[in-house]
Amino acid sequence: MSGHSKWHTIKHKKGALDAKRGKLFTKLIKEITVAARTGGGGDVDANARLRKAVSDAKAANMPNDTIDRAIKRGTGELEGVNYEEITYEGYGPGGVAVMVDSVTDNRNRTVAEIRHMFSKNGGNLGASGAVNWMFEKKGYIVVDKGAKPEDELFEIATDAGAEDLRDDEDSFEIITAPDDFDAVLEVVKKAGIEPQVAEVEMLPKEYKKLEGIEAKQMLKLMEALEDHDDVQKVSANFDISAADMQ
Repeated sequence: MSGHSKWHTIKHKKGALDAKRGKLFTKLIKEITVAARTGGGGDVDANARLRKAVSDAKAANMPNDTIDRAIKRGTGELEGVNYEEITYEGYGPGGVAVMVDSVTDNRNRTVAEIRHMFSKNGGNLGASGAVNWMFEKKGYIVVDKGAKPEDELFEIATDAGAEDLRDDEDSFEIITAPDDFDAVLEVVKKAGIEPQVAEVEMLPKEYKKLEGIEAKQMLKLMEALEDHDDVQKVSANFDISAADMQ
């Protein structure tokens, strides 16, 4: 699964550039707004999704007043755009399964643009339910290999409720049930470990190995999708070697 976590790591490092371009703030504001509206209100302590969104926003140095306005737009205390959450499913190069989580104020525009991205990069948009059975919702925490010895990290993670610890070349992947994600992440951070990736997302049940042209097309598709303002998260079951990823 080296391609999977390597892509997430590249994305993580790219975050600073995204912030400068304003894209990251746009996506975070949308997530905060929707989380406040659908996740149980504007109380961060009582709304796990909002808590994660606010934590991500603060990590990206978003001003507190911007966060507060986004929450109030979600709860209806301030007027704002009416966002809709839509998940698109499709296939990338080599038959890779792709799920695209979006937040949009214009579903016709968004679906047309996402369909174009798939077709331009060797894939095609599918119907609802086409690929979601190939994924399962999990907490996903990636830490650098040098953070802790494997035995120690395994004990820390599993004692906190993690399901598994996977060795993935230059990193470890900690897998949790969605409900245990917050508790495991908190314990990992208290152990002095700063994760490279920490998300609740749709993880593939199995992976498709890509090489050469298909690998290159897949990475172009991923980058195009994740660069789109309406796209919040992309999940795909590709495995690309670290050498091809570079």
